[in-house]
Amino acid sequence: MGDVETKDRIRAADIVKELKRAGIRFVIAVPDRTTSERLLKPMLRDPDFTVVQVCKEDEGVSICSGLHCTGHRALLLIQYTGLLDSINALRGVAVEGQNPVCMMVGLLGKEPGVPPTGSKRYGLRIVEPILDAMGIDHDLIESFGDAAKIAPAIEDAYARSQPVVLLIGREPV
Repeated sequence: MGDVETKDRIRAADIVKELKRAGIRFVIAVPDRTTSERLLKPMLRDPDFTVVQVCKEDEGVSICSGLHCTGHRALLLIQYTGLLDSINALRGVAVEGQNPVCMMVGLLGKEPGVPPTGSKRYGLRIVEPILDAMGIDHDLIESFGDAAKIAPAIEDAYARSQPVVLLIGREPV
């Protein structure tokens, strides 16, 4: 990987810093190839986070909602295929239930610099239109500087009691 490409990539440390700034203390995760190595593994060692690994993404939606009900902030860390699998739970628990379920979703296989809707992969192309149809705010997080979007998006989700999806377009460095 060239120096220029590395400089433009989102840094995992910046993502973690923003999650902490937003008050996230619980990370509910189904490991994925985009975020596991440089994001999830360090979170497992970080005493500021309690990481709960689950088997299914829809379980994570409910757990994040339950943690919110007990006064805690949580992040669901999953891959886009899991997001697609959990649409019904997301609809019922987060959207209709008005719960601030905050998700960080890895876009495995997304081409660098190409918006998800322009991807060659059908599954990636439909993610944002589905989120738009559901009225779920989302941001693409993939380049240096994008981490600044994370804490405000989470704060807004909790202020409005609505879900938010942070789409991780490239593996962080």
